Amino acid sequence: SSLLLMSGVVVTVGLCRRLARRRLRSRPLLFAFLVEMFSTFQICACTNELSLLGNVEPKPHTALTLTYGFTVLHGLTLAGSACNPCGTLQPMWGGGTSPRMGGLKIAAQFVAAVLARVFMHFIWSLEMAEPHLGALSQGCSSPMQTTEMQAFCIELLFSVVFQLAVLRAESVNPKYRVHLIALLITMLVYAGGNLTGAIFNPALAFSLHADCFYDKFLSYSLVYWIAPCLGKFLILYVF
Repeated sequence: SSLLLMSGVVVTVGLCRRLARRRLRSRPLLFAFLVEMFSTFQICACTNELSLLGNVEPKPHTALTLTYGFTVLHGLTLAGSACNPCGTLQPMWGGGTSPRMGGLKIAAQFVAAVLARVFMHFIWSLEMAEPHLGALSQGCSSPMQTTEMQAFCIELLFSVVFQLAVLRAESVNPKYRVHLIALLITMLVYAGGNLTGAIFNPALAFSLHADCFYDKFLSYSLVYWIAPCLGKFLILYVF
């Protein structure tokens, strides 16, 4: 049921993106906002569902396999979308995107994060699959299982490694690049998922753990918003 749900989200987002391309090419701002919103919604909704499958046996093989598979799927179906505020900062820093367009895309990413969370909570309330049972009663299921400073350093390091790999892989054939990036993300999730969740995406972090941001805003904004963005700026400065 979970796989069918995530597949349905991917298909629906694909249709919405295609419709936006056909109807909104003459309105670039609205087109950019909607495409970025649809794309980020797909990643956030699927990752919310994947977060419930972490305890499916055999552990952690099932969760890691699904992480790799859906990361490849996202890479193939969401080409041209950043789906990550840190990724949107790069063209803004380099002058390839205006601050207005960059701000619009970042707003779209956070709107999508909220919509994905609301949508998945509605789906979970229907309790159509076993993992959905009791999913809404968890509250702040904190991904931070270490000290705040260590969590900050881990998310900063993972963001640097990920962004550096993305930059270095730009010259690789796209059909191979998505597998390399997916493999890297899977390895980072395996290495640090039990400590911080290995998210390194501010919009995705907010979608997954909004309750934790409400309870401990300063701690979680430092680890899951500031650390990834700082990692991105370090990479941009070096390059």
